Amino acid sequence: MNMMPLREGVGASTVVLPPGNWLLLIDFLCQQFPAIPRETWAQRMQDGLVCNSDGIPLGSQSPYRAHSTVHYYRAVANETRIPFEARILFQDDCLIAADKPHFLPVMPAGKYLQETLLVRLKRETGIETLSPIHRLDRDTAGIVLFCINPAQRGHYQALFQRRAVRKIYQAIAPNCPDGILPVTRRSRLAESGNFMQMHEVDGPWNAETRVSLLRKGLHNSLYQLEPVTGKKHQLRVHMQALGIPLLNDNIYPVFRSERFDCLQDPLQLLASDIEFTDPISGHKRHFSSQQTLAAEALL
Repeated sequence: MNMMPLREGVGASTVVLPPGNWLLLIDFLCQQFPAIPRETWAQRMQDGLVCNSDGIPLGSQSPYRAHSTVHYYRAVANETRIPFEARILFQDDCLIAADKPHFLPVMPAGKYLQETLLVRLKRETGIETLSPIHRLDRDTAGIVLFCINPAQRGHYQALFQRRAVRKIYQAIAPNCPDGILPVTRRSRLAESGNFMQMHEVDGPWNAETRVSLLRKGLHNSLYQLEPVTGKKHQLRVHMQALGIPLLNDNIYPVFRSERFDCLQDPLQLLASDIEFTDPISGHKRHFSSQQTLAAEALL
């Protein structure tokens, strides 16, 4: 079991060394993780960020020992600061409900580590076992649920699998013709040949979204979206298919790489409410985001 402590909210990763002819541990690490320069591994070792199963730091001259266990801490050089803060809306012994801002990833991946909701919450609460029950896209703001006890995580995830969670989103998009809404969009979503994009294809539907109008503005409207299923980019694709793509979407209908890392003009999509019966306590849960979308877009 990995008993390494958190470092600035980040848990250690673990690798069991396979049989091989590497002379030094650093030789294996460089081959196993080719995107990380040898100099970076040497610095991590010097800083005590690579340890054996007993937590003893391993240096750049440590020999390679097949079948042994090595723990190491990830690091991201020159990580971009996300200048928006999440808020904990609820916390008990089992569950945390957090209100995530736009642009903040939920989980560490790629060039994001410290600037993720999970790591920030671990730093704030000191809870090493915290794990997300579901996820939101980096571009989407709103409610994200986290489990505290790993033994209980499956019970919460089963709620989503059984579709026993009501998820309500708000979105701003162009006005649609009168009489179209409310509507339920059902289609089959699949990976597209375009980078990062999903699209609708022929076949039995696997994605369902209910769309209704909350407020109509001069050029744009505020919509309520209720996804019954949880496919990747489902709300974006369904709104585009209805002819009302989400405001400030940098992925649909065309991926705009020059805007992908921009921290301005957030996607106008908010996971505003989530409702379910807590499988541990039996209590009815209803959490609402304290954030709002860009009201000026409706003027």
